[in-house]
Amino acid sequence: MATNLALDDGLIDEARRVGQHKTKKAAVTAALREYIQRRRQLKIVELFGTVDYDPDYDYKRDRRRRCQ
Repeated sequence: MATNLALDDGLIDEARRVGQHKTKKAAVTAALREYIQRRRQLKIVELFGTVDYDPDYDYKRDRRRRCQ
């Protein structure tokens, strides 16, 4: 999909250098992927403290059972 955007050339050039991208498209694509990944991670962080857990759960015992 062709899209025309007015982007800051300095930012694009810096992103290409830092990310070692050969093209502007590669730099923008990588930046968008990182942006999406970061936003998804922030949603996961919001869940901390909202999930109940079993204080008696013994993960070591569970691992031993799986290995047998």
